[in-house]
Amino acid sequence: MTMTSTVHAVHAPTGARSRFLVAVVLFVFFVISFLTNILGPLIPDIIAGFHVSLAMAAVLPFAFFIAYGVMSIPAGFAVQRWGEKKLMVGSFVAATLGAASFAAYPSYSMAVTSLFVIGAGMAVLQVAINPLLRVAGGEEHFAFNSAFAQLIFGAASFVSPLVYSDLVKHLDPANRDLTGLYAILRSVTTPTLPWASIYWIFAVVAGLCVLIVSLLRLPKVERTEEESAGTLSMYRQLLRNPYVWLYFLAIIAYVGCEQGTADWMSPFLERYHQVDPHTGGADAVAYYWGLMTAGCLLGMVLLKLFDSRRVLIGFSVGALCMLSAALFGPAEVSRVAFPCIGFFASIMWPTLVSLGLNSVPQHHGPFAGILCSGIMGGALVPFVIGWLGDLFGLRVGMLFLYLTFGVVLSVGVWARPLIRNATRGGTKESVG
Repeated sequence: MTMTSTVHAVHAPTGARSRFLVAVVLFVFFVISFLTNILGPLIPDIIAGFHVSLAMAAVLPFAFFIAYGVMSIPAGFAVQRWGEKKLMVGSFVAATLGAASFAAYPSYSMAVTSLFVIGAGMAVLQVAINPLLRVAGGEEHFAFNSAFAQLIFGAASFVSPLVYSDLVKHLDPANRDLTGLYAILRSVTTPTLPWASIYWIFAVVAGLCVLIVSLLRLPKVERTEEESAGTLSMYRQLLRNPYVWLYFLAIIAYVGCEQGTADWMSPFLERYHQVDPHTGGADAVAYYWGLMTAGCLLGMVLLKLFDSRRVLIGFSVGALCMLSAALFGPAEVSRVAFPCIGFFASIMWPTLVSLGLNSVPQHHGPFAGILCSGIMGGALVPFVIGWLGDLFGLRVGMLFLYLTFGVVLSVGVWARPLIRNATRGGTKESVG
């Protein structure tokens, strides 16, 4: 899920620009992704450690991503009223407390509560950080910095499952000769839940961010139209437009595809192909995010050559083919096909958002807030998959992804943007 957005150029004072601040913002992008995309590898451990059903395990990503849906629009108003720095500090404080609470008292109920708190903090950060990147780096460099931030985001998504795998391997009760960081983590982690140690890492990283942001002197941010939260009357006007609802549902479907695949691929590989979730399962999730980053690079090229609707259809078909291979192929095929879904999902978020924003003539800021609320799809779809998995088996549950990927594919058919994406022939008015 990309965390960047397109904005109109509005010049900021040169004195507000700082390479150090850009580096800090990119680090924050890394932290957001590092905390956000770890749930997939943890699902098998959550099921085994807390003895819960698939649906109950799915409540954990539900708690995290429903916070995005609830907080995205209110966060826009909050940042405009209190400023980026206070909200960023508050967000990292929430993430620190949420991660430390679960690490210290690991239980199912604490996990649900802490993940909602962490998710709320990450949602507010998402709203605050993009305008800050624009001002700190300069508007003329915003497109490049945004693309680079997405690469950083993808790198963190790749790293976090590998960190989890390393911690579980070293903190195994059979491994008694530990030194340094591993020894410290074992001393503060419940012995039967070594995977919970990663939340101590999260707490320390988030706490470090509290200190860093508190000490920083952030530039004043003058928000562009697309970064403004807007007014309630603007939201009412937008919600009378059927295309707004269609794109909102498409974003729900996409984030559901992304998180539904990431959350359930490791349990699927364990149940149907006996793949160890601590090694092969974690690697599959890591490469899923890694290939999503690689797909972004190819997608950027293709979007300069072809109509974005055609690219969206092509990548959606590719994702559906990989999903079929992952669900019905042998173990060797499934282990490769699951990560490849990430490659084809890579361009879906930016394409859907750009098509949506280019389909309304005004109020782009409030519309962007509505679209970001669609991140709640990461809560809804994994839960539906888990619920169906309890009733009919996980393979049947994951068939629900055909519906959500189908919704994404359909956008390439019915979308009628006012302005098409720029290709070699230049930007053209849509002919409908």
